[in-house]
Amino acid sequence: MAKSGRGLDSESVAAATVLKRAVELDSESRYQQALVCYQEGIDLLLQVLKGIQDDTKKCNLRKKISGYMDRAENIKKYLDQEKEDGKYHKQIKIEENATGFSYESLFQEYLNETVREVWVEDPYIRHTHQLYNFLRFCEMLIKRPCKVKTIHLLTSLDEGGGKQQQICGLKEIKESLRDHGVLLELEYSSSIHDREIRFRLHSCQGF
Repeated sequence: MAKSGRGLDSESVAAATVLKRAVELDSESRYQQALVCYQEGIDLLLQVLKGIQDDTKKCNLRKKISGYMDRAENIKKYLDQEKEDGKYHKQIKIEENATGFSYESLFQEYLNETVREVWVEDPYIRHTHQLYNFLRFCEMLIKRPCKVKTIHLLTSLDEGGGKQQQICGLKEIKESLRDHGVLLELEYSSSIHDREIRFRLHSCQGF
């Protein structure tokens, strides 16, 4: 059943927005994020294509999709080669108040059966919502096909009134992970300021 014109218009707008962002990221050499946006935009355009009846419009849209697919494939080949050469280091910059980022969308490319250890550096795993977000990240590692055995967390200790809540919350997470056969190693530092996540593969190659 063909979609209504209004439905097609909304999907076309969404596709244009995502692909515009893809081109911007591409021009800034932020290739991994650009690739994700290209893929999402292509999927949206393919949905639009299904609802178009006019042959000329279909042909034009197919050409446009083909161009985006070619660019996405070239980026993927480039990133694959970077990884193979051991030069790949992914840095994700999320602007303040930005939305639409999930752990799955950010880290799905690393979540496979070769992952054994994960290092997390975050100075702010203190309050309830921060502890909850860290728990969600750990749950993602357990649910995915990766066989994580150890998670290392380096964070700062809350020296204020929330210290006990922080300690108890992390203890509960540690016990929960232990029930799933995963060791959570905790370490505190007052000198860390930035967030960083690293994955170690079974081949001992780190990303």
